[in-house]
Amino acid sequence: MIQTLEWTEQGVRFIDQTKLPTEETYLTCRTHEQVADAIRTMVVRGAPAIGVAAAMGIALGVKSSKAENVGDLKREFNAICDNMGTTRPTAVNLFWAIARMKEKFERLRVRPVAQVKQALIEEAKRMHAEDIAANQAMGRHGATLMPNEGGVLTHCNAGALATAGYGTALGVIRAAVEAGKKIHVYADETRPFLQGSRLTAWELMKDGIPTTVISDNMAGAMMRQGKIGAIVVGADRIAANGDVANKIGTYMVAVLAKENGIPFYVAAPISTVDMACPDGTRIPIEQRNSREVSHIAGKQMVPDGVAIENPAFDVTPAKYVAAIITERGIARAPYDESLRKLAGIDVKVEV
Repeated sequence: MIQTLEWTEQGVRFIDQTKLPTEETYLTCRTHEQVADAIRTMVVRGAPAIGVAAAMGIALGVKSSKAENVGDLKREFNAICDNMGTTRPTAVNLFWAIARMKEKFERLRVRPVAQVKQALIEEAKRMHAEDIAANQAMGRHGATLMPNEGGVLTHCNAGALATAGYGTALGVIRAAVEAGKKIHVYADETRPFLQGSRLTAWELMKDGIPTTVISDNMAGAMMRQGKIGAIVVGADRIAANGDVANKIGTYMVAVLAKENGIPFYVAAPISTVDMACPDGTRIPIEQRNSREVSHIAGKQMVPDGVAIENPAFDVTPAKYVAAIITERGIARAPYDESLRKLAGIDVKVEV
């Protein structure tokens, strides 16, 4: 299994996703600031992986603290959490992980400092293991929705590299292949950061799953030609009504799927569902550096002085989503009811 990130005695170890597919190199972050920078610069990316990375970064910061009492440790802990929360605004798993670490700290504040530190480290490790187990359960649920044979399209990378391991959308594909289904994956290149061509294709190639990379503007033609039987993507945040924030270009794929009568599925853990967010209009959309659009492999492709937009995500309205696959089961419309049931909570949504 691909080791996207792991806790080591030296620090948090990441596969450097900015170097793939030509270099498989690993980076060890020895401070919480370095972990935060790895998240910002997309050394590690994907909502579930960001959440686990943040938890490990917080644990790493606490581990290295010189605080002699829990009060001083809490002040450092809060500052570390605040810094981690500034890294990627759209991925709700980041804030879920921070909230979980804060809740753990509050339950431990009567313990000695050494015990608090160790317990937070163990909590981060537990989140890592839970994410892999959740992805595998998600894969088993989602595999039932995949065609027995034929093409499945995915956009961006929602595989082991976007999680602690196995993957969400690619986890569904992996589970379907493990169940004997003969699937050929069509991977959108996913401009401008090319997660599909660089990362998804690399992962699936390592697994021996047949894969064809297509440019983003080919997806509609592939659907019309009958080459695509289903579409499955990940998510960075899902609103209470089922609106889905995912990598920019996902909305376009979903609309084309609807037009061509192809089911469009979303695979994401329950931690990605934000029941406090009523709909997609409330999801913050990260804006990234314009150089990601203007340059390819360091070569300038856009004239100087031309305006550039570079939103990292878009929102797909729930009406285009055939089902949302989670580790607890499959949600279908109306999502404000099915997602709440799967989450096991009864939250009053603000409007």
